[in-house]
Amino acid sequence: MSLQIGDTVPDFEAETTQGRISFHDWIGDQWAIFFSHPADYTPVCTTELGETAKLKGEFDKRNAKAIAISVDPLEDHKGWIGDIEETQGCAVNFPIIADQDNQIANLYGMIHPNADAKVTVRTVFVIDPNRKVRAFFAYPPSAGRNFQEVLRLIDSLQLTDQFKVATPVNWRDGEDVIIVPSLSDEEADQLFTKGYKKIKPYLRTTPQPNR
Repeated sequence: MSLQIGDTVPDFEAETTQGRISFHDWIGDQWAIFFSHPADYTPVCTTELGETAKLKGEFDKRNAKAIAISVDPLEDHKGWIGDIEETQGCAVNFPIIADQDNQIANLYGMIHPNADAKVTVRTVFVIDPNRKVRAFFAYPPSAGRNFQEVLRLIDSLQLTDQFKVATPVNWRDGEDVIIVPSLSDEEADQLFTKGYKKIKPYLRTTPQPNR
């Protein structure tokens, strides 16, 4: 299955390090960061899981939570958690799914035969409370993922869901945003009371509306 932005994510049941879950129920009314790992006891992923655990407070601020998946069995996950906590200096505070038969990985298109037919590539899905894919990306095993970018992406998605704006290149929370081209200047005058800068008819910047 090839999931695209806007698709409803498939539901599934699975065993995790925090008990059995039904994925749609687990998402609840929150945003979900669903990310895969090639295998347990891999060095790059050890650092990523540690960083994800350390960012729990930042995810909480955004009504978001993380869940990981690896094709290794549950007992291996539990042993790996011990290594993560020892080397990264934090408790693993989110579930890791056991997917020994690759059913979930295949359901989400996380196995790319041209990369490796046996292990999951390192994919990230950003899923909203309506169970819709809002963004996804994949990394090779050699490059650690940037979870500050995941936070930035959630900030952008949540902001642009609320206001008729888009976020420019390298945008960070608190910086100016772009008024969507579908709004006329007259509509923009009414909606953006802080004013805006008209660089081109299609490029108008304004202070972030909720700041």
